[in-house]
Amino acid sequence: MARETWATRAGFILAAAGSAVGLGNLWRFPWVTAENGGSAFLLVYLGIVLLVGVPGLLGEFVVGRRGKKSPVGAFRDLSGSRAWGAWGVFYVVTAVALLSFYSVVGGWILRYFGESALGVVVGDPAYFGAPGEYFGGAAAGLDALGFHLLFLGLTALVVFLGVRRGIELGTKVMVPAVLALLVGLAVWAGTRPGAAAAYAFYLRFDLATIRANFFDVLGPAAGQALFTLSLGAGTMITYASYIDEDRSLPFDGTVIAVLNTLVGVLAGLVVFPLLFSLGVDPSQTAPGPGALFVGLAGAFAQLPAGALVATTFFGVVVLAALSSSISMLEIPVSFLVDEYGISRPRAVGIVSAMVVVTGSVCALNPTVAGTAVFDFVAGPLVDTLLTAGLAAVLVFVGWVMGRDALAEFRAGAGGLSTTLATPWLLAVGVLLPVFLLFTLLTNFGVDASIGFWPTVLVAALAGAAAFVGVRTERALV
Repeated sequence: MARETWATRAGFILAAAGSAVGLGNLWRFPWVTAENGGSAFLLVYLGIVLLVGVPGLLGEFVVGRRGKKSPVGAFRDLSGSRAWGAWGVFYVVTAVALLSFYSVVGGWILRYFGESALGVVVGDPAYFGAPGEYFGGAAAGLDALGFHLLFLGLTALVVFLGVRRGIELGTKVMVPAVLALLVGLAVWAGTRPGAAAAYAFYLRFDLATIRANFFDVLGPAAGQALFTLSLGAGTMITYASYIDEDRSLPFDGTVIAVLNTLVGVLAGLVVFPLLFSLGVDPSQTAPGPGALFVGLAGAFAQLPAGALVATTFFGVVVLAALSSSISMLEIPVSFLVDEYGISRPRAVGIVSAMVVVTGSVCALNPTVAGTAVFDFVAGPLVDTLLTAGLAAVLVFVGWVMGRDALAEFRAGAGGLSTTLATPWLLAVGVLLPVFLLFTLLTNFGVDASIGFWPTVLVAALAGAAAFVGVRTERALV
């Protein structure tokens, strides 16, 4: 069957940006920034986005556009190795596992959005008397199951409609809406009492914190960059596989990174002025459920037009979550379509049925739901799965594709991008995998047990061993 493609360049950029713009931007980025040096951390984060995130994003784009298949087929066909094809299954499994949790969280957000629009939450005295207990009741049980199924159904509907009529059309609406609503909320929040103190808390330039804890800060910055750019999960490989013409991948990747970072910064400009205006100490409000569903939701009742503000805010979060969940579902769907020739409607049904079961376990089991969902997303997923997934892509690009990757990078690129092609390949083939391995080791506390320089040496040796093991005649490095 003929493979679908994006209808427009803007459609691809907005779809990829929609995948990147998710819950990590709205509930994690502001707190990570504020707790690690403010605007000084932001500089470190931007440096990692520019030097690691964008090159990594381009690596996934190169694999996807060259392979024209899901991660499984792209790795297998471009390498001629079934082992690499088997590694592609890692991304499919990761997507299903993540969507199982993400759909439950999306159900929570959908519930709060609906109740805010109907005035139920804002007008319920019992809720504001015990917002934590209210969220605890919403996080697990039959209600959580119902909203999980509703959110999953919305996600499945968009993917069912296809690349152009579903994903592209949907993200062309959702991503601009997220940006417009966030800008409006940020402007309004800036007029609230305490906004100046909120900006100082959020964006103070605390260089001392960076200097004293640079390597402790490096891990959260790298994890945030990878997570919010949807790197290491196979999403960008899948989306790039639908490009049917030569485009400037460096330009597209830079635009996506800028949009993603802009949403994260805007989220902080909304969240912290709201909390400060009501005398809520953000340092006592942990990122995750406490931030979105207790601290902020409780604050909306004390604001002028609180129901409208709450509806707008949770509407933003719903759109951001939905644009990300769509990309997660598309990975296993494209795998079934490409590898087994299953029709898209049937593939969507098969994968959705799996997530109904796995997600229902999370929705019904209170020991799995709640903060454990966010702990999974912010912890093992970011620090291990995505880091390992991206490192494998970069090794593949530099040491298996080699000259083919270089040719794909240059296709459709301008003069400056063409000049940067060879340095980019050297970076993704040597420097960035070692950096990612080092980051992974520090996240596991290896540097604390054996020391900084031994950790660097271990990462370098592991990287060298990987390179030697997979090098092909096409590799330039």
